[in-house]
Amino acid sequence: MSEQDLYKTLEINKNASADELKKAYRKLAMKYHPDQNKDNPEAEAKFKDISHAYDILKDEQKRAAYDRFGSAAFDGSMGSRNSGNGMGGGAGFGGGAFSDIFEDMFGDFMGSGGAQGQDRATRGSDLQYTLKISLEDSYKGKNIKIKIPVNDTCDACNGSGAEKGTSAEKCPECNGHGRIRQQQGFFTIERTCPTCEGQGQIIKSPCKKCSGTGRIKKQKNLKVKIPAGVEHGRRIRLSGEGEAGTRGGPHGDLYVLVSIKPHKFFKRDGANLYCRVPITMTKATLGGDVEVPTIEGTCSKVKIPAGTQTGQQFRLKGKGMSMLRSNAKGDMYIEIFVETPVNLNKKQQSVIKDLDKMLSDIKTAAKHSPESSGFFKKMKEFWDDIKD
Repeated sequence: MSEQDLYKTLEINKNASADELKKAYRKLAMKYHPDQNKDNPEAEAKFKDISHAYDILKDEQKRAAYDRFGSAAFDGSMGSRNSGNGMGGGAGFGGGAFSDIFEDMFGDFMGSGGAQGQDRATRGSDLQYTLKISLEDSYKGKNIKIKIPVNDTCDACNGSGAEKGTSAEKCPECNGHGRIRQQQGFFTIERTCPTCEGQGQIIKSPCKKCSGTGRIKKQKNLKVKIPAGVEHGRRIRLSGEGEAGTRGGPHGDLYVLVSIKPHKFFKRDGANLYCRVPITMTKATLGGDVEVPTIEGTCSKVKIPAGTQTGQQFRLKGKGMSMLRSNAKGDMYIEIFVETPVNLNKKQQSVIKDLDKMLSDIKTAAKHSPESSGFFKKMKEFWDDIKD
């Protein structure tokens, strides 16, 4: 075969970069590959030429030698292309050149086999634990002890999975890579090694306590610090308190999800509290004092003015929830509910009827019951408009 110009073979100029070289080879290799041109012997010869050219030019030292001395630089050594099946020197489909380009094209998609002897230890899983607390605990903050079931490091083998005095060995099937590659025509198929299940190592003498997993199930006792002012749904991270990793890998984290139980008196909105307080009709009418509970565990006296209506709110400043990472506190709002008396005896009913007659007098109704009198006045006007 006459001497060929390797740059012309790859259809690039002499100053082409490594990326341009690789792109050119990829394009031509796909075009002239024998599997794509089974009935075209010229294509096979062309494929050998471009593979040979790329095998030399992709190497910086070989390329420098070729630029200076031409093909003579490889006579008797790397220049031979007629050994065996005529595809020696890395020019064949399974050789170095096409393998490199294939690795570049598909390596990220398929995943690399990893370095021989690579450490297969993996980080443990994160865990979540739901912790139910009272509103008082959220207000004050508290240290709470919890117990969680977890896969923890086996104390017999220190997480290695191997019986004491032994160790894991490199998998002979995948040579420690954890993955096996198989050539199938134009493609290379990569799969997890079935012998070591991707670990790259095998344990011939597994630990009896953990059966070779390096982990055992146990109850872990932990203390969780609940900060004052924590809100419902907040997650608290305990670093390294999750499951142990495999093959001695690091622990995952534990996330404590705070769930605040409903309170019998208070409803929370951020840092503020709301308390619905029922009062008697007479208290609402005449006014007076009423004692209400606080989240602190004490009672506060609230002055109810005469004529208080259902739905009116009174603010107790600073009697709300603690604020997270602050000394400030929210407010508490007392929402009044006027309760209508029930189960009255005849005497009580008679007194109410007499009062109703006095309050229903046209001259005094608007004064004593402005809401109801105003409503019925508007209703009368509404009906009069309809009749007209």
